[in-house]
Amino acid sequence: MITVEDAMAKDVVKFKDVDTIAYVTEVLRGKNISGAPIVDEDDKIIGIVSEGDIMKLIEVHSPNLNLLLPAPFDLIELPVRMEVGYEEIANDVRKAASVLVGEIMTKKVRTTKKDASISDAAALMDKHNVNRLPVVDENNKLVGIITRGDIIGALVRKE
Repeated sequence: MITVEDAMAKDVVKFKDVDTIAYVTEVLRGKNISGAPIVDEDDKIIGIVSEGDIMKLIEVHSPNLNLLLPAPFDLIELPVRMEVGYEEIANDVRKAASVLVGEIMTKKVRTTKKDASISDAAALMDKHNVNRLPVVDENNKLVGIITRGDIIGALVRKE
């Protein structure tokens, strides 16, 4: 049996609830990941944030902004097509960027233990439609994270 500990990442990108969305977005993009846990001062899980959470925030601050643009040049044309000024859109995005991650994080976090099987972790991800599970110890302290990609990688390595 392959356990979560066999497949999980131990060096976890994590944030505090007082980090800004601008900072969180910069780190997520820089590390090429789509989400990360939020921890308190004792490294206990208090939430999780994903790109989806950030997209919802940006849509709230700028409801006219179509974020699924087919080409970068559409950003230049967008204000003209929408009859909205570029500055208005930029201000909306700046407002969203200054929001604290604690305000938008998902507070009900699905977690797993390191001795669970990857099959159990995969079933939990599927059941709750999540892409990652923080791995916690008996005190809810973060010890790792496992993603769908980690599970697939562990299965392929087993072959």
